[in-house]
Formats: sequence, structure tokens, C-alpha cells
Amino acid sequence: MAMPHVTIEYGSQENPVYQVGRKSFVFFRTPRPDAVDPDTGERYTDVIVIWVPSESDKLALVQDPDSPWFTTEHFDGHLTVLVRAGRIGELGLDELREVVQDAWCSRASAARVKSWLAQGDKPV
Repeated sequence: MAMPHVTIEYGSQENPVYQVGRKSFVFFRTPRPDAVDPDTGERYTDVIVIWVPSESDKLALVQDPDSPWFTTEHFDGHLTVLVRAGRIGELGLDELREVVQDAWCSRASAARVKSWLAQGDKPV
């Protein structure tokens, strides 16, 4: 919410959807059949979807199988990564901040990004 022009909408199950210029950049996903616990087969209830600037950014985050970042076939070709809220503590604050800021920048208008970055003190 510290980034400019951020609004929060709510999905059908009251899940928060963070937007800039009416474009989502982070949202809390409802349980879906493509993201399940491999041991129990139960749907994850805590998946967060975060936009990324490019396919190479996505691959850099999801290529390590021990990382909390992941994707599913449903998101093939989509510039997003997934992370479970239950594993978010495994990420450093700087990494999480950078990913969220990159998500905002990838969805905000060029003018908004330029203006915000010109203000300085942004670890992007």
C-alpha cells in the first residue's frame, strides 16, 4: 500500500486483490485444483499470485525446487509466480519487497512508474 495508486478490490470469497490502475499485481487466490499438497492431494488455501516483468524473471524465481516460489500448468505462459502464504517467512524482506515492487512496476502505467522511481529510495 506504500506504492502510489494502489487499491484493494475483493474477490468472490473476499480474497484481497491489489491493483494499480485497475490492473491486478498481487492477489490472494481461492483454492484451485491445480495447486495441491503433493502428499495429501488437498488444495492449498493460501496461494498468492504475483505478477513478474518477464518470463526470465519468472524462471529465475521458480527454477529452484526448494524455493517457496512456484507455478502450475494453469499459469504457463502467464507472467506470474505463486507463493504460499505459509512459506512467505522463508523469503527475505528485501527479496519480497523487490518482487512486489517489480509486480507493481510491471502493471502500472509507464508515467506512474517513472514518477514513482524518480522519487528515489526505492530498492527496485
